[in-house]
Amino acid sequence: MKWLKQFLDFYLNSSIHVAFAVYALSVVTLKRFGVIYDVNVLFFNFFATITGYNFVKYFGIAKWHHRSLAKWLKVIQVFSLLCFLLMCFFTLKLQEETLITIAIFAVITFLYAIPFLPKTWYLDTQQNLRDISGLKVYVIALVWSGVTVVLPLVNNKVAFSETVIITVAQHFVFVMALMLPFEIRDLRYDSIKLATIPQKIGIKRTKVVGFGLVLLFYFLEYFKDNIQSNYLLITFVISLMLAMFIYFSGNNRNKYYASFWVEALPIIWMLLMLV
Repeated sequence: MKWLKQFLDFYLNSSIHVAFAVYALSVVTLKRFGVIYDVNVLFFNFFATITGYNFVKYFGIAKWHHRSLAKWLKVIQVFSLLCFLLMCFFTLKLQEETLITIAIFAVITFLYAIPFLPKTWYLDTQQNLRDISGLKVYVIALVWSGVTVVLPLVNNKVAFSETVIITVAQHFVFVMALMLPFEIRDLRYDSIKLATIPQKIGIKRTKVVGFGLVLLFYFLEYFKDNIQSNYLLITFVISLMLAMFIYFSGNNRNKYYASFWVEALPIIWMLLMLV
């Protein structure tokens, strides 16, 4: 079973799982708007997620410890390079309007990882958006909602409408709620200067906030045009599961609880939509 654990760790550490989650939310969007399966934008999102996440996670390590990189990290570097090349390949197949949208979110991701702020702004050892007090969860939710809703719809020339805005807001709220188990898990390790939600209000109140976000996520479905009972049922099931994940989250849970099971919820959402 040792090889299975090693494979699972690589699967998680190389950001493949989170890439499947972004891919799944993109499929949910296309399905919800009746768009035919768009291979180019879906695979772009998949490989761009791996590239972006690994860049954010390992940029500092690779920069300062390049010669002494652990073997697993070197493998992830090579894997990330391959994913970057595949991302570039699918980028060339996207619409011009989509590329403009991608550039906006790429800049946000870049600023999230790279030190650029004056020293009077940053709170920790890095001068980037990631270290601004309380900003992390909002930046991630913004990028996820943008790449999983705006990108697929722009690439398929879906008209901008009130339902699109509601869907962006729904994905934003969903991702914020989805991140709370991660925030709770990392409570023991995050610098107090990051001012995460659990650090500010504690675990119990964080869960209450999470339940509020779940309710908002569900009831936003009623504000969309052409409300369908099957979508309401699927959204209810996902909301219930998300609420349960938040309820049972803790800073002493198994490391796979958030990294694998919670992160798998978008994939479950996609499977329910496809069924």
